[in-house]
Amino acid sequence: MALQDPIDQIAAAKPAQKPGTRLDFIDHDDKAMLRAAREATRDLGTARAGIYWSDMLGSAALGYATLAVAILAQSPWVMLGAGLVSALALYRALLFIHELTHIHRDALPGFRLVWNLLVGIPLLTPSFMYEGVHTLHHKRTQYGTVEDPEYLPLALMKPWSLPAFVLIALLAPVALLLRSAVLVPLGVVIPALRTLVWQRASALMINPQFRRRPPEGSFRTMVLWQELGAFVWAWALLASPLLLGWRPLLIALGVVSLTAVLNQLRTLVAHLWENDGQPMTVTAQFLDSVNIPPPGPAAELWAPVGLRYHALHHLMPSMPYHDLPEAHRRLVAQLGHPSTYDGANHRGMLELVARIAKSTMVRRPAGSIPRSG
Repeated sequence: MALQDPIDQIAAAKPAQKPGTRLDFIDHDDKAMLRAAREATRDLGTARAGIYWSDMLGSAALGYATLAVAILAQSPWVMLGAGLVSALALYRALLFIHELTHIHRDALPGFRLVWNLLVGIPLLTPSFMYEGVHTLHHKRTQYGTVEDPEYLPLALMKPWSLPAFVLIALLAPVALLLRSAVLVPLGVVIPALRTLVWQRASALMINPQFRRRPPEGSFRTMVLWQELGAFVWAWALLASPLLLGWRPLLIALGVVSLTAVLNQLRTLVAHLWENDGQPMTVTAQFLDSVNIPPPGPAAELWAPVGLRYHALHHLMPSMPYHDLPEAHRRLVAQLGHPSTYDGANHRGMLELVARIAKSTMVRRPAGSIPRSG
């Protein structure tokens, strides 16, 4: 189910006249910016099937084709080059899981099923691992709090937390195999383990304090068939060395590890991570989030499927990814410079990593927040 855009829920505040920071809007919203976002994009917002299908299917096809090239290659350079292309293409295909959580269930008939069969289950990340969880990250009263599954105050943590946060993603393929092949089937006969796996290992989350609620109704049925598909595929992968040797499986695990690291790097710079757990206004949430607008083609590789406009997405979570570039252009033109909207626009990944890393090195009293800007 699509989440209602927060800009339709906001009441009153004074418009800002300069690039804002998160702390400027902790207790009030920039009403002018929110109104402009709504009014400038009235004709946008319809998911276009031709774009979704061609993009997802093309990315998946390229990813699997180049994975096959990497497996069959005799030259190590061909293997590495094909593996890199495969990781980038499968990464793009995988990130359509984000769109599945926001588009209306009836908007693209068959898309969820086909995505799960071609991408979600083969990569052991079926859509239930994001659906019903990611939308909590967009709730006005839960963003950045202990109830947000996708928020850690990384900018307030120790310096070693940043490399640890990224490098742990290398273990993702092994962890996903263990989950689907061992933990899920054991949970069928051990209720306590089933509960533990569901609460702590059934969602793509980064907040270790978050606990997922049990699935209900039709969603529970969807979880069951996706879990069954992932279980069968996981054991097919584990059995594959008996017929094909270890090379295909090890190369595939390496490609998926690179995909996981790319996603973790993107996650690292998706927000400024400066909130200490207190609820914030929508404008403050926007300014704690990140846009990497053009120019700069690299962002389209590491933040594809509209995620280079992550802050804008937090203003309009139901906006299809293919409309975000046009929405951004309209808002920049309408709001001009300087504006609060400018405060969420950044130049690139390296600048953001340096900013967050610098913040982790500041010695501060427990519970304090570094000032943005």
